[in-house]
Amino acid sequence: MVALRRWFAVAFFTLATTASGQDGPIRILVGYPPGGESDLVARLIADGLRTTLGVPVLVDNRPGGSGTVAAELLKNAPPDGNTLMVSPIAVTVFAPLTHPNLRYDPQRDLAPVSLAANFQMALAVGPGSPATTLREYLDWVRAHPAKATYGVPLAGGPTHFFGVMLARATGIDLTAVPYKGSAPFVNDLLGGHVPAGITVLSQLIKHHEAGKVRLLATSGSQRSPLAPDVPTFRELGYTAIEGVGWQAVHTTAGTPLAKIDRLAAVIGATIRSREVSAQLIALGLEPVGSTPGELARRITEDNARWAPAVKASGFVAN
Repeated sequence: MVALRRWFAVAFFTLATTASGQDGPIRILVGYPPGGESDLVARLIADGLRTTLGVPVLVDNRPGGSGTVAAELLKNAPPDGNTLMVSPIAVTVFAPLTHPNLRYDPQRDLAPVSLAANFQMALAVGPGSPATTLREYLDWVRAHPAKATYGVPLAGGPTHFFGVMLARATGIDLTAVPYKGSAPFVNDLLGGHVPAGITVLSQLIKHHEAGKVRLLATSGSQRSPLAPDVPTFRELGYTAIEGVGWQAVHTTAGTPLAKIDRLAAVIGATIRSREVSAQLIALGLEPVGSTPGELARRITEDNARWAPAVKASGFVAN
């Protein structure tokens, strides 16, 4: 039934485009279920493309393989720019580093369009730790090695590997405790069942403001506007501890550059608009909107930044 509904939706958009004589329709693949961060970003971008280009735009959720199913579909789409994908850093940076049998190569099969938004991560402690600063936390876990564990929402994501980066930079043997999602992780942090944790900053802001957890440091090069009272690791003297996640837009490799540039311009203008920027900030994201070249450089930089931590972790995706 789901497949049949998807077929009718695509057929409708195709007929509508043919009738209007417009270049389209555009399909935006999302490798996660509706309602998640990638999905919400995709729908904001879809509205901008629909309004500016005057073509039908379909957001097509294809969850599976931690986002890699959608990337495989994008790889095999016609190189005409009418199929896009909104995905987090995990799909184009971490997946190639952790999946030994990945069926796409981001560098060869996917074409960067635009960096949509950044998100910072944070190290937090709850009632399970007496620390109020990063220095106090590091001293505490050095003195109590059994407490040197940190929770993360899932294994194999940026929060997991950021913890590995922290361990390597401080020389402390920190152990990741992966959960099956953000909700159980946050509940255990609030309850003191895990002494510390690393997750996306936006997931902890309200608990930090309520005094239920203490944010010790954030992962960006500058303080996050979501938590201007919290210093960065770099600011605290740990210049090697930096890493920011993101949501980005790709299309199929081989798409004409003129088409990619046009899409990037529309997407960038959409993201930087006052209304969409406000909605992204409300989601805990920092709006960007970039050129294809800027996204390509960011991917290259992040591959170099994260590869040592991924290798050190020994993590391999199932």
